[in-house]
Amino acid sequence: MPEPQRDIVLVVDDSPETLSFLTDAIERSGATVLVAVAGDLALALVDEITPDIILMDAVMPGMDGFETCRRLKAKGPLAHVPVIFMTGLSETEHIVKGLEAGGVDYVTKPIAPDEILARIRVHLAGARAAQSARAALDTAGRTLFAVDGQGAILWATPQAARLLTGLAPPDGAGLPPTARAWLLACRAGTASAPLTLADGAGIAYTLSLIGGTGDEILLRLARDSGEAGIERLRARLPVTGREAEVLLWLSRGKASRDIGEILGLSPRTVTKHLEGIYAKLGVENRTAASLIAARHLQDLE
Repeated sequence: MPEPQRDIVLVVDDSPETLSFLTDAIERSGATVLVAVAGDLALALVDEITPDIILMDAVMPGMDGFETCRRLKAKGPLAHVPVIFMTGLSETEHIVKGLEAGGVDYVTKPIAPDEILARIRVHLAGARAAQSARAALDTAGRTLFAVDGQGAILWATPQAARLLTGLAPPDGAGLPPTARAWLLACRAGTASAPLTLADGAGIAYTLSLIGGTGDEILLRLARDSGEAGIERLRARLPVTGREAEVLLWLSRGKASRDIGEILGLSPRTVTKHLEGIYAKLGVENRTAASLIAARHLQDLE
């Protein structure tokens, strides 16, 4: 029977005494400990190994723990890794600052080993439950992700993360500016319709607001059903690109006149395209053609 995989705990602290104390306590619990004595070293380390949880000193020379946490959270694979702050600062403003930076919890120094190990267990269990839920959503083909009120990505199913990569702004983090503005408008109640975005290759996607709790806003990103539908019809049926466009709108119940207005075609041209579609599909009328198209498009709508 294979040995169960050990949890990986990253400790970021510039104090040799703290590092020694925490390493001993965590290793006795059965976990593997990674150590970084500065924020920039932690950022480099996580590019090689993704920890399961991070213990972060709030006050360090150079880059402090708050900024280090923000930069870690901007990295896709680290977005949902729990960060527990360790600090001698117990003032409310510092606690709030740590939580706003992406931390899930904090402990004050001097640290009690039983307390820190208990908090690690709790947050690891919570992270695994959330990850299992996201994995289930991904297996079901759901392209869902969550952002905070400013549009910073909190987590994403793997499929959504792949789509987001092509839409990322120049700084590589969060939503593009147009999507951030749309999100603010949605929260203000001045917008509700889905937003259309295009990636660098010109492929269109639809961004929809699903809901939210607290400061976690759930969104769905999906390939634009119109463009995806046209590609699907071209790939599966013996029709041209223009015929696929006509057939798509036919399947959506549009009359010939409406199709002409949508596509900028004359009624005569629409009729000729429909005649070609009927012949290629081996059907006699629009109803039969529409049913065939709908069958091929049913999982895109």
